[in-house]
Amino acid sequence: MTGFFHKLKKIADPAARWLVGGLFIFSGLIKLNDPVGTEIKLEEYFEVFATDFHPLFRVFTPYALQIGLALVVLEVVLGVAVLLYYRMRLTAPVLLGLIVFFTFLTGYSAIFNKVTDCGCFGDAIKLTPWQSFYKDLVLLVFILHLYFYRKSYTPVLRTLEGHATIATVTLICFLLGIYAIRHLPFIDFRPYKIGNHIPDQMKLPPGAKPDSVLMTFIYRKDGKLVELTLNELSQIDSTYQFVDRVDKVIRQGDRPKITDYSVTDINGNDVTEQTFQGAKLLIVFHNVQKASVANLESIRRLIKEIEGHAEIMLLTSSPETEFEAFRHEHQLAAPYYFADATVLKTIVRSNPGITLWVNGTVKGMWHHNDTPSAEEVMQLIGTQ
Repeated sequence: MTGFFHKLKKIADPAARWLVGGLFIFSGLIKLNDPVGTEIKLEEYFEVFATDFHPLFRVFTPYALQIGLALVVLEVVLGVAVLLYYRMRLTAPVLLGLIVFFTFLTGYSAIFNKVTDCGCFGDAIKLTPWQSFYKDLVLLVFILHLYFYRKSYTPVLRTLEGHATIATVTLICFLLGIYAIRHLPFIDFRPYKIGNHIPDQMKLPPGAKPDSVLMTFIYRKDGKLVELTLNELSQIDSTYQFVDRVDKVIRQGDRPKITDYSVTDINGNDVTEQTFQGAKLLIVFHNVQKASVANLESIRRLIKEIEGHAEIMLLTSSPETEFEAFRHEHQLAAPYYFADATVLKTIVRSNPGITLWVNGTVKGMWHHNDTPSAEEVMQLIGTQ
């Protein structure tokens, strides 16, 4: 029996090492590519926990970006540490604590349908809450193996080499994350990326699977409400009184990649279709209270020089009074419109951010730190 367990351990050790290490590195790098996306997801969780558990969780919301970046870097570093068997007496308990935390998040989301996308792999791979939960349960099993045998592993590198490698990985990860925050994601997995035609992203592709719906009929019998399926209707008689019909979605079908994009003017009129007509330079301020003003001079110059070549639309989720005051204070001479904050954060990971759409197709996208020249925008429009 001892020999059997020894053989099993020889198989489980490399399996756990490469699966856990590889998956943590992959997941971390995907999110490191877009730390602002992780910030948005953490804000969702903090709001859910503030509502369901205690308002204290809202204290963390302003620091969601910093917390998210630290967690993402930790993921990558732990993945590398596992592959190198680096200080497993410390690495394994930290891994275990992290996966227990992630499993709680995904399990809570799945059971109570709170956050429909955990963001485990950013926008690159979308998982349902239950898929995320099952993934974490599998990881938990392998991490428990690493935890129980943590004292038996021999480091791949000597002590100083191991310290240097982990320190270098940590530094590089932080630098990559900070660069992505101060500019834009290195690889764009969002439906609003350059080259995409937005109206097409709002439609289901041919051959998409529809929702699986169960028709339920509600009748009143002897003063009580009774629910019957279509197959059970044959049992009703004159003592049943029809009340209502309810269609229940028992299995969700495919969804368009964009389901929530909508723009209104200051009078509440829907102008979504207008954003798909001609050349539109959309300047996004998803929250003026948090918006950077460092490069507004460049943005003002761009607005002035691009006039006549593209229609300028300022998009915000801030209240009208706040944005009106902000616009006047910073002399932003362009009409403004309203959209959902999460949508605006998804369109461009910058506040303010700039994106150029020509007949609904995304031609350009810039962080405010990389505000383009009018010549660059006009080249993309095709008027120069």
